[in-house]
Amino acid sequence: MEQFDVPGLAIAVVSGGEIVVAKGYGYRDLDEDLPVTRNTLFAIGSTTKTFTVALLGMLADDGTMEWDEPVRSYLPDFQLMDPLASERMTPRDLVTHRSGLPRHDLVWYRAPLTRMQLYERLRYLEPSAEFRTTWQYQNLMYMTAGYLAGQLTASTWESQVRARIFEPLGMRRSNFSVHESQLTDDFAYPYASYGNDVRQIDFRNVDAIGPAGSINSSVVDMIRFVRFLLDKGEYDGEQLLSEANATQMQTPQVDIPRAVCYEELGVTGYGMGLFVTTYRGHLLLHHGGDIDGFSALLSFMPQDSVGVIVLTNLSGTPAPTIVTRGVYDRILGLVPLDWTRRVRERQAQEKRTAAGNEKHPQRVEGTSISHELAGYAGTYEHPAYGTIRVSLNGDGLRATFNGVTSPLEHFHYDIFELPEDPMVYFSGRLVVFYDDKRGVIDRLLVALEPEVEDIVFTRVAEKMNGGLD
Repeated sequence: MEQFDVPGLAIAVVSGGEIVVAKGYGYRDLDEDLPVTRNTLFAIGSTTKTFTVALLGMLADDGTMEWDEPVRSYLPDFQLMDPLASERMTPRDLVTHRSGLPRHDLVWYRAPLTRMQLYERLRYLEPSAEFRTTWQYQNLMYMTAGYLAGQLTASTWESQVRARIFEPLGMRRSNFSVHESQLTDDFAYPYASYGNDVRQIDFRNVDAIGPAGSINSSVVDMIRFVRFLLDKGEYDGEQLLSEANATQMQTPQVDIPRAVCYEELGVTGYGMGLFVTTYRGHLLLHHGGDIDGFSALLSFMPQDSVGVIVLTNLSGTPAPTIVTRGVYDRILGLVPLDWTRRVRERQAQEKRTAAGNEKHPQRVEGTSISHELAGYAGTYEHPAYGTIRVSLNGDGLRATFNGVTSPLEHFHYDIFELPEDPMVYFSGRLVVFYDDKRGVIDRLLVALEPEVEDIVFTRVAEKMNGGLD
């Protein structure tokens, strides 16, 4: 925690069916020196996905759904840009990241949209791979899986997870929204690193994308869920999820093409809501979660009957992984490895590599814009990504996207740059303006999803007279 400036961390470990550790370290609130306890609530981010798959497995056990039946059998209006994927996508495909879609996360991140609205925008998202050919992490497909669960049960994903998982497992403090967490007496505040500084940041509401990442929980609650996974769907003598579906969750469904960073780690596949790999020769299943101000890691070794949950209140920290590997080294009787040093060295190497990579094309010096600044101002729309508002700001321009505003600095020709700013989540990109045949700017392009062509935002006709604020 000291090495990586982690404000607070909680950990629980189960071994041989017994909880051997459940403890908090550091602070849930640095300003007030409030300590982390075993009951402190943290956002668990994408670890939520494992709950969504477990719920779908229960619906499959009921006969409400079949894993390999087309989604359209249950949601006739389901539609993607790819007609083949629209027709043949199954619930199994939704939860194995093989839809053909890249992340497209800026469709939902900070967007003031409902789950239904996100679902309706899927048809406007460009794929970057053929259906079922490539593993590509995809939050919107998990949102769709949760939406499907709600539609199948004439309820909501939240109510089904609460009734079928939280309540039977005794996960009494767990909830689905950071708003709920803040009403309790023991919750962690979110923090992020900015250079050498760690700052408290705002809670981020992700309710609309909930089935992909909105659960908040404590290590005491989460270790119960780890036990449920270790015991193949059984908890306190009751088979909540069939062993067959629990096994499917833990069986690789698709290969993940990635280099192995360390010799202690085996090749990785993705099951259903779980990564499947090995650590120092031991079968390891895991899923992490990273959302504004929080990082988490759930993992377990089924053949060794051991599992770990680590929750922190710092974005993007490697601490959950380092702590978890340290636990496995010790509990398995292995010679402990210095993962802190190894990760530090790898981070330094990645930083050097990134510094040597050219982010943008070479700037052409001495160029100028082809219009008065007012000619660029206006409202530009995309059917999935929503609206970008470009407005005059003194003698310059600024862009507003999902409520966040950034300066637009001239790069060259009719291309502007969103300058790097850790407080602006879409910063560091180029914005390219294009004219129609009349010489009037009618669209802008910006690389909001790196795996496809730049996203095209079309100017709204009624906003073409200046667009002044």
